[in-house]
Amino acid sequence: MIPTYNCTPYLAEAINSVLMQDMGEENMQIEVVDDASTDADVAQLVATLGKGRIRYFRQVANVGSLRNFETCLNRSQGQWVHLLHGDDRVAPGFYTEIATLFHQYPEAGAAFTNTANLQMHATGVEVKDRPPIVPKAGLLPDLLLRLAEGQQLETPSMVVKRSVYEQLGGFFAVHYGEDWIMWARIAAHFPVAYSPKCLAHYRYLNNTSITHHSIREGQNVRDITKVLTIINQYLPVEHRKRLKAIGLRNYAYYCLSLSEGLSATDKRAAIKQLRGALKMSQHSGIILWSLKIYLKTLLNFKRLKLDPSNSQ
Repeated sequence: MIPTYNCTPYLAEAINSVLMQDMGEENMQIEVVDDASTDADVAQLVATLGKGRIRYFRQVANVGSLRNFETCLNRSQGQWVHLLHGDDRVAPGFYTEIATLFHQYPEAGAAFTNTANLQMHATGVEVKDRPPIVPKAGLLPDLLLRLAEGQQLETPSMVVKRSVYEQLGGFFAVHYGEDWIMWARIAAHFPVAYSPKCLAHYRYLNNTSITHHSIREGQNVRDITKVLTIINQYLPVEHRKRLKAIGLRNYAYYCLSLSEGLSATDKRAAIKQLRGALKMSQHSGIILWSLKIYLKTLLNFKRLKLDPSNSQ
């Protein structure tokens, strides 16, 4: 199931990455669920690429990402459900690897592979593999505890049994981190299988994504605080306080890395990430890095004022 909204420049990559691994209509449903995109004729694109193989459904009006994901789940017909966002893609061998995991570990409620980031550069797109969670394929008995400390996976890598979604329900609560909550809920109730092979590609911070918009507006800080609070409820009581503090500290470091990266291009967003990090954690490392970013920004501002070429 391919949910999409105004990411048409990348949608062809997503569709073609699936078609290259098509197992046939009797074994694989392929459907694009369009949340009333306005950037292009998505129906025509699907028809051109799919040549009748891909189903297409368009929302009457924009319903938002959570409801569009819900539509995907409700329209899915298979026993294993893969939500592939319209700006991501899968590498050759992804579906074979997932099938192998489910067959080797039939008790698993979900299975996922390692992920590579697609990072945009002036010279093109770089595929950057992430370090594996564990070196060998198998069940991850401690996945819930790992997720309490930080997000361990991205949506294109995860395939969930239909019966699991039917038992637990769909995505809810936030628009940034809703998948993180879902994976924690699954890990709290079912074994989860994993392969260290990088067979899913996540498009990291593209300018049209929900993630990019959330970071620019600081919504990610508010949402992730809520996400960690919800995940905490699924943990054994003795782990809750410690793991929530670790999770907040880890995400605060992530916000500071965003702030540093944004300082040259979007100072408003950079300040929101800096403030958000300090709200999440007052760990000494967070405070020190925040001070360095602040002083660096202040020095850059003073240089800008003193540069005669900037006078009007």
